Amino acid sequence: MRIIRGDEDVRQGLEALLGLDPRLEAVAAEAGPLPLRLIEPGFAGLAHIVVSQMVSRASATAIWGRICAEGGPPTAQSYAALDDEAWRRFGLSRAKADTLARVAHAVADGRFDIAALGELRPEEALASLTAIKGIGPWTAEVYLMFCCGHADVFPSGDVALQAAVAMAFDRSERPQAKVLAEEAQAWAPWRSVAARLFWAFYAARLRRDALPVG
Repeated sequence: MRIIRGDEDVRQGLEALLGLDPRLEAVAAEAGPLPLRLIEPGFAGLAHIVVSQMVSRASATAIWGRICAEGGPPTAQSYAALDDEAWRRFGLSRAKADTLARVAHAVADGRFDIAALGELRPEEALASLTAIKGIGPWTAEVYLMFCCGHADVFPSGDVALQAAVAMAFDRSERPQAKVLAEEAQAWAPWRSVAARLFWAFYAARLRRDALPVG
């Protein structure tokens, strides 16, 4: 199982991808340097990704700032101890608040070993994460990519990735998640680097950062 720990791993993955799929050479030329953006694994990393779902970067940053103002980046224990109205102060939706509370209590009570996710194979880690109500495939895949460093994960439900693939290959419509997931199998075992490549291409083409983590 490959783990991405630094820029050299990304470089190695990109070199392998260009050998697997020559179409990606033009994509890489336009994309420029690929982002790494690894963040610390654990409850705070997962919570930040949950906060970032389906909101603007500015909104996510503001909400995360209010959460951290309560005492720094939250641990599962500190979040589980918050009062019942904390989510309103933070500006969270009720659904996200419930998800974060479930994760926090499961980790704090020892029912969910978040630290072990990086040691599991991607499919096992994804199954473990998505077993928690409110954690969907996109959240789980982004966590495995950017917190655990898994090299072979591709969040095919990401709208920016779908748009980037359509632009890169001159398609009139974005591929649906299932179709894109099947196409991405050709980029194994470096699908996480392929995702970074298409996000960088999207940013270069539209002048807009679309990475799920800041």
